Amino acid sequence: MYGPKGAEAPVRKVTVPDLRARKAAGPPIAMVTAYDYTMALLLDEGGADVVLVGDSLGMVVQGLPNTLPVTIDDIVYHGRAVSRALRRAHLVGDMPFMSFSTPEVALANAGRLIKEGGFEAVKLEGGAEVAEHVRRIVSAGIPVMGHVGLLPQTVHAMGGFKVQGKRESDADRIIRDARALEDAGCYSIVIEGVPADVGARITESVAVPTIGIGAGAECDGQVLVCYDFLGMFRGMRPKFVKRYAELGDQIVHATRAYVEEVRSGAFPAPEHSFGIKVVESKTA
Repeated sequence: MYGPKGAEAPVRKVTVPDLRARKAAGPPIAMVTAYDYTMALLLDEGGADVVLVGDSLGMVVQGLPNTLPVTIDDIVYHGRAVSRALRRAHLVGDMPFMSFSTPEVALANAGRLIKEGGFEAVKLEGGAEVAEHVRRIVSAGIPVMGHVGLLPQTVHAMGGFKVQGKRESDADRIIRDARALEDAGCYSIVIEGVPADVGARITESVAVPTIGIGAGAECDGQVLVCYDFLGMFRGMRPKFVKRYAELGDQIVHATRAYVEEVRSGAFPAPEHSFGIKVVESKTA
Protein backbone atom coordinates (compact mmCIF):
# COMPACT_ATOMS: atom_id res chain seq x y z
CA MET A 1 0.00 0.00 0.00
CA TYR A 2 1.35 3.41 -0.98
CA GLY A 3 0.46 6.95 0.06
CA PRO A 4 -0.27 9.91 -2.20
CA LYS A 5 3.41 10.65 -2.86
CA GLY A 6 4.35 7.06 -3.59
CA ALA A 7 5.73 6.43 -0.11
CA GLU A 8 4.69 3.18 1.50
CA ALA A 9 1.87 3.85 3.95
CA PRO A 10 2.37 2.69 7.55
CA VAL A 11 0.75 -0.63 8.43
CA ARG A 12 -1.46 -0.63 11.50
CA LYS A 13 -0.38 -3.10 14.17
CA VAL A 14 -2.87 -5.64 15.54
CA THR A 15 -3.32 -4.85 19.24
CA VAL A 16 -4.84 -6.48 22.30
CA PRO A 17 -8.00 -4.32 22.06
CA ASP A 18 -8.31 -5.31 18.38
CA LEU A 19 -8.21 -8.98 19.29
CA ARG A 20 -10.69 -8.57 22.13
CA ALA A 21 -13.12 -6.87 19.74
CA ARG A 22 -12.96 -9.83 17.37
CA LYS A 23 -14.91 -11.90 19.92
CA ALA A 24 -18.10 -10.07 19.00
CA ALA A 25 -17.37 -8.40 15.70
CA GLY A 26 -15.14 -10.97 13.96
CA PRO A 27 -13.60 -12.01 11.70
CA PRO A 28 -12.03 -15.10 13.32
CA ILE A 29 -8.42 -14.67 14.46
CA ALA A 30 -5.73 -16.36 12.32
CA MET A 31 -2.71 -17.19 14.48
CA VAL A 32 0.49 -18.96 13.40
CA THR A 33 3.87 -19.80 14.87
CA ALA A 34 7.20 -18.46 13.63
CA TYR A 35 10.74 -18.84 14.89
CA ASP A 36 12.95 -16.82 12.52
CA TYR A 37 13.03 -13.51 10.63
CA THR A 38 12.47 -14.81 7.10
CA MET A 39 9.48 -16.99 7.94
CA ALA A 40 7.92 -14.27 10.11
CA LEU A 41 8.29 -11.75 7.29
CA LEU A 42 6.38 -14.03 4.90
CA LEU A 43 3.66 -14.96 7.38
CA ASP A 44 3.11 -11.30 8.24
CA GLU A 45 2.84 -10.45 4.54
CA GLY A 46 0.37 -13.31 4.22
CA GLY A 47 -1.98 -11.60 6.68
CA ALA A 48 -1.54 -13.52 9.93
CA ASP A 49 -3.19 -11.65 12.82
CA VAL A 50 -1.05 -13.14 15.60
CA VAL A 51 2.40 -14.72 15.51
CA LEU A 52 3.45 -16.96 18.38
CA VAL A 53 7.04 -17.86 19.14
CA GLY A 54 5.99 -21.12 20.70
CA ASP A 55 7.92 -23.58 22.79
CA SER A 56 7.03 -25.90 19.90
CA LEU A 57 10.40 -24.70 18.60
CA GLY A 58 11.87 -27.45 20.75
CA MET A 59 10.35 -30.06 18.45
CA VAL A 60 10.25 -28.38 15.02
CA VAL A 61 13.48 -26.32 15.24
CA GLN A 62 15.66 -28.10 17.81
CA GLY A 63 14.58 -31.68 17.02
CA LEU A 64 13.61 -32.55 20.58
CA PRO A 65 10.94 -35.16 21.45
CA ASN A 66 8.85 -32.62 23.36
CA THR A 67 8.81 -28.96 24.46
CA LEU A 68 10.12 -29.45 28.00
CA PRO A 69 13.83 -28.57 27.51
CA VAL A 70 13.05 -25.18 25.90
CA THR A 71 14.31 -22.24 27.96
CA ILE A 72 13.43 -18.58 28.38
CA ASP A 73 16.72 -17.77 26.65
CA ASP A 74 15.55 -19.79 23.63
CA ILE A 75 12.26 -17.88 23.43
CA VAL A 76 14.03 -14.53 23.83
CA TYR A 77 16.53 -15.37 21.08
CA HIS A 78 13.86 -16.39 18.55
CA GLY A 79 11.60 -13.51 19.62
CA ARG A 80 14.27 -10.96 18.76
CA ALA A 81 14.52 -12.37 15.24
CA VAL A 82 10.76 -12.61 14.68
CA SER A 83 10.00 -9.16 16.12
CA ARG A 84 12.29 -7.52 13.56
CA ALA A 85 10.11 -8.90 10.76
CA LEU A 86 6.59 -8.11 11.91
CA ARG A 87 4.87 -4.96 10.72
CA ARG A 88 1.23 -5.90 11.35
CA ALA A 89 0.87 -9.13 13.34
CA HIS A 90 0.61 -9.14 17.15
CA LEU A 91 3.58 -10.98 18.69
CA VAL A 92 3.19 -13.44 21.58
CA GLY A 93 5.94 -15.35 23.38
CA ASP A 94 5.45 -18.71 25.06
CA MET A 95 6.54 -19.11 28.66
CA PRO A 96 8.31 -22.49 28.62
CA PHE A 97 8.23 -25.28 31.19
CA MET A 98 9.23 -24.18 34.73
CA SER A 99 9.51 -20.51 33.73
CA PHE A 100 6.37 -19.70 35.76
CA SER A 101 6.70 -22.08 38.71
CA THR A 102 5.62 -19.35 41.16
CA PRO A 103 3.91 -15.99 40.65
CA GLU A 104 7.19 -14.22 41.37
CA VAL A 105 9.16 -16.32 38.88
CA ALA A 106 6.38 -15.90 36.31
CA LEU A 107 6.44 -12.12 36.60
CA ALA A 108 10.23 -11.95 36.29
CA ASN A 109 10.33 -14.16 33.20
CA ALA A 110 7.36 -12.46 31.56
CA GLY A 111 9.22 -9.19 32.01
CA ARG A 112 12.27 -10.68 30.29
CA LEU A 113 10.20 -11.71 27.29
CA ILE A 114 8.80 -8.21 26.88
CA LYS A 115 12.05 -6.32 27.54
CA GLU A 116 14.54 -8.63 25.82
CA GLY A 117 12.51 -10.58 23.28
CA GLY A 118 10.43 -7.79 21.74
CA PHE A 119 7.13 -9.48 22.56
CA GLU A 120 3.82 -7.70 23.00
CA ALA A 121 2.24 -10.42 25.16
CA VAL A 122 3.09 -13.75 26.79
CA LYS A 123 1.29 -17.10 26.81
CA LEU A 124 1.35 -19.65 29.58
CA GLU A 125 -0.23 -23.07 30.03
CA GLY A 126 -2.60 -24.02 32.83
CA GLY A 127 -5.93 -23.21 34.41
CA ALA A 128 -7.05 -22.21 37.89
CA GLU A 129 -3.68 -23.22 39.35
CA VAL A 130 -1.91 -20.43 37.45
CA ALA A 131 -4.60 -17.76 37.89
CA GLU A 132 -2.54 -15.89 40.48
CA HIS A 133 0.49 -16.00 38.17
CA VAL A 134 -1.61 -14.43 35.43
CA ARG A 135 -2.97 -11.81 37.81
CA ARG A 136 0.54 -10.76 38.82
CA ILE A 137 1.74 -10.47 35.24
CA VAL A 138 -1.34 -8.56 34.07
CA SER A 139 -1.04 -6.21 37.05
CA ALA A 140 2.44 -5.30 35.81
CA GLY A 141 0.97 -4.21 32.46
CA ILE A 142 1.89 -7.31 30.47
CA PRO A 143 -0.93 -8.88 28.41
CA VAL A 144 -1.39 -12.62 28.95
CA MET A 145 -2.82 -15.25 26.64
CA GLY A 146 -4.02 -18.37 28.45
CA HIS A 147 -3.88 -22.00 27.33
CA VAL A 148 -6.21 -24.80 28.46
CA GLY A 149 -7.06 -28.35 27.38
CA LEU A 150 -4.12 -30.40 26.16
CA LEU A 151 -1.04 -28.89 27.78
CA PRO A 152 2.18 -30.02 26.07
CA GLN A 153 4.26 -29.01 29.10
CA THR A 154 2.44 -31.62 31.22
CA VAL A 155 2.75 -34.35 28.60
CA HIS A 156 4.22 -36.81 31.13
CA ALA A 157 1.41 -36.27 33.63
CA MET A 158 -1.19 -36.60 30.86
CA GLY A 159 0.38 -39.81 29.59
CA GLY A 160 1.17 -38.39 26.17
CA PHE A 161 -0.40 -36.02 23.66
CA LYS A 162 -3.98 -37.12 24.26
CA VAL A 163 -7.30 -35.40 23.61
CA GLN A 164 -8.64 -33.84 26.81
CA GLY A 165 -12.21 -33.25 28.02
CA LYS A 166 -13.78 -36.42 26.67
CA ARG A 167 -15.51 -37.10 29.98
CA GLU A 168 -18.10 -34.63 31.21
CA SER A 169 -16.24 -34.03 34.46
CA ASP A 170 -13.03 -33.23 32.56
CA ALA A 171 -14.87 -30.91 30.18
CA ASP A 172 -16.41 -29.06 33.14
CA ARG A 173 -12.97 -28.68 34.71
CA ILE A 174 -11.50 -27.19 31.53
CA ILE A 175 -14.40 -24.73 31.34
CA ARG A 176 -13.75 -23.71 34.95
CA ASP A 177 -10.07 -23.27 34.10
CA ALA A 178 -10.91 -20.99 31.19
CA ARG A 179 -13.19 -18.88 33.37
CA ALA A 180 -10.48 -18.63 36.04
CA LEU A 181 -8.02 -17.36 33.43
CA GLU A 182 -10.53 -14.81 32.19
CA ASP A 183 -11.16 -13.63 35.75
CA ALA A 184 -7.40 -13.33 36.28
CA GLY A 185 -7.10 -10.98 33.29
CA CYS A 186 -6.22 -13.04 30.21
CA TYR A 187 -7.16 -11.21 27.00
CA SER A 188 -7.52 -14.47 25.03
CA ILE A 189 -7.29 -18.21 25.61
CA VAL A 190 -5.85 -20.99 23.46
CA ILE A 191 -7.88 -24.21 23.60
CA GLU A 192 -5.90 -27.27 22.52
CA GLY A 193 -6.86 -30.86 21.86
CA VAL A 194 -10.47 -31.08 23.04
CA PRO A 195 -13.65 -32.37 21.34
CA ALA A 196 -15.32 -29.79 19.12
CA ASP A 197 -18.38 -29.48 21.34
CA VAL A 198 -16.16 -28.79 24.35
CA GLY A 199 -14.33 -26.09 22.39
CA ALA A 200 -17.71 -24.54 21.59
CA ARG A 201 -18.83 -24.68 25.24
CA ILE A 202 -15.64 -23.00 26.43
CA THR A 203 -15.99 -20.30 23.77
CA GLU A 204 -19.54 -19.60 24.91
CA SER A 205 -18.49 -19.54 28.56
CA VAL A 206 -15.92 -16.74 28.37
CA ALA A 207 -16.09 -13.15 27.14
CA VAL A 208 -12.55 -13.16 25.71
CA PRO A 209 -11.59 -14.65 22.33
CA THR A 210 -10.71 -18.33 22.18
CA ILE A 211 -8.14 -19.62 19.71
CA GLY A 212 -8.42 -23.29 18.89
CA ILE A 213 -5.88 -25.89 17.88
CA GLY A 214 -7.68 -29.18 17.51
CA ALA A 215 -10.69 -27.71 19.33
CA GLY A 216 -13.27 -27.43 16.56
CA ALA A 217 -14.64 -24.69 14.36
CA GLU A 218 -16.62 -22.75 16.97
CA CYS A 219 -13.60 -21.06 18.55
CA ASP A 220 -13.04 -17.36 17.86
CA GLY A 221 -9.84 -18.14 15.98
CA GLN A 222 -7.39 -20.89 15.05
CA VAL A 223 -3.65 -21.46 15.44
CA LEU A 224 -1.30 -23.84 13.66
CA VAL A 225 2.45 -24.42 13.69
CA CYS A 226 3.85 -22.89 10.50
CA TYR A 227 5.92 -25.94 9.56
CA ASP A 228 2.80 -28.10 9.88
CA PHE A 229 0.43 -26.18 7.62
CA LEU A 230 3.22 -25.48 5.12
CA GLY A 231 4.07 -29.19 4.89
CA MET A 232 7.66 -28.80 6.08
CA PHE A 233 7.81 -30.82 9.32
CA ARG A 234 8.61 -34.50 8.79
CA GLY A 235 7.59 -35.58 12.30
CA MET A 236 4.16 -36.47 13.68
CA ARG A 237 1.14 -35.09 11.83
CA PRO A 238 -1.75 -34.38 14.18
CA LYS A 239 -5.32 -34.99 12.99
CA PHE A 240 -6.19 -31.29 13.33
CA VAL A 241 -3.50 -30.10 10.90
CA LYS A 242 -4.47 -29.15 7.36
CA ARG A 243 -1.54 -28.86 4.97
CA TYR A 244 -1.94 -25.84 2.73
CA ALA A 245 1.29 -26.58 0.86
CA GLU A 246 3.97 -29.27 0.58
CA LEU A 247 7.01 -27.03 0.85
CA GLY A 248 9.03 -29.84 2.38
CA ASP A 249 8.86 -31.82 -0.86
CA GLN A 250 9.61 -28.70 -2.89
CA ILE A 251 12.68 -27.96 -0.77
CA VAL A 252 13.96 -31.52 -1.21
CA HIS A 253 13.41 -31.40 -4.98
CA ALA A 254 15.06 -27.97 -5.29
CA THR A 255 18.04 -29.12 -3.23
CA ARG A 256 18.47 -32.23 -5.39
CA ALA A 257 18.40 -30.07 -8.53
CA TYR A 258 21.01 -27.74 -7.05
CA VAL A 259 23.26 -30.63 -5.98
CA GLU A 260 23.03 -32.23 -9.43
CA GLU A 261 23.91 -28.98 -11.22
CA VAL A 262 26.88 -28.32 -8.93
CA ARG A 263 28.19 -31.84 -9.54
CA SER A 264 27.64 -31.64 -13.30
CA GLY A 265 29.14 -28.18 -13.60
CA ALA A 266 25.91 -26.64 -14.89
CA PHE A 267 25.93 -24.24 -11.96
CA PRO A 268 27.21 -21.61 -11.78
CA ALA A 269 26.62 -20.59 -15.38
CA PRO A 270 28.21 -17.45 -16.89
CA GLU A 271 25.20 -15.35 -15.87
CA HIS A 272 25.86 -16.27 -12.24
CA SER A 273 29.53 -15.24 -12.34
CA PHE A 274 31.32 -11.89 -12.16
CA GLY A 275 33.56 -10.68 -14.95
CA ILE A 276 36.52 -8.34 -14.98
CA LYS A 277 35.91 -4.82 -16.18
CA VAL A 278 38.75 -3.76 -18.45
CA VAL A 279 39.66 -0.08 -18.15
CA GLU A 280 41.60 1.29 -21.10
CA SER A 281 44.42 3.64 -20.16
CA LYS A 282 44.58 7.06 -21.82
CA THR A 283 47.76 8.09 -23.55
CA ALA A 284 49.05 11.64 -23.54
